[in-house]
Amino acid sequence: MRIGNIEDMEKTKKSPEPEIPEPGEMTKGKKWKNWWYYHKWYVLAGAVILWIAGSLIGSMLGIGKRVPDFQIAYVGSSTLPPETATALETAFASLASDYNGDGEVFVQLNQYTLHSGDGEMLYDYASELSLMGDISACQSYFFLTDDPAYFQDQYQIFAAPDGSAPEDADHSVDDKVILWKDCPLLFQQELGTYSLSLLDQEIAGNNQELLSGLFLGRRCFYEDDTTPNALKCSQLWELLRDSKGTV
Repeated sequence: MRIGNIEDMEKTKKSPEPEIPEPGEMTKGKKWKNWWYYHKWYVLAGAVILWIAGSLIGSMLGIGKRVPDFQIAYVGSSTLPPETATALETAFASLASDYNGDGEVFVQLNQYTLHSGDGEMLYDYASELSLMGDISACQSYFFLTDDPAYFQDQYQIFAAPDGSAPEDADHSVDDKVILWKDCPLLFQQELGTYSLSLLDQEIAGNNQELLSGLFLGRRCFYEDDTTPNALKCSQLWELLRDSKGTV
């Protein structure tokens, strides 16, 4: 036998043998796969719960949500077209400033359709509940309606000229509301047009003409709670009221 072959055999004997897992022992990779197989649904369920909890907390704290400087409630027999609603918000935003200090002027319109006459009593009831929630939570400072007498008779929400709550027997709207077209600061703005589909027909119109017959008033407060930025909203109301009849 050649000496070289003997040396090769000795080297082979001295080489370390690979580690072989003991019977029943799993590698780290297999342990992880086994754990994931039995626990993945718990992990996924926990992730969903954390996401829901984070969303709820963020919503409560207003994280990631635009906060309006003030809100306007429209109460009418029919919903305003989207273009008109946007134009209305723009008109008020142009007269206001950054009341809440978040770097932008944002006005939010809330629409409530009552007594539409189309037989949708359930819809009217739901809209009325939303309106009552708005009033109770002091969301909207300004109220815009096509029937101020009915609205005041039902809710007595329009403030007296000095901003106080009217007497119990006072359901009038005298000196409590402003007709849109009588307020130059609103009526003289260029607000564009709207379009909507009705009975398979496209109807277009002017936003100012649609808003011209609505009445604007500010709300009163019967308790200590008020809307956000109520003082600045009151100053805006006085600006609108004092412009009545001027050019």
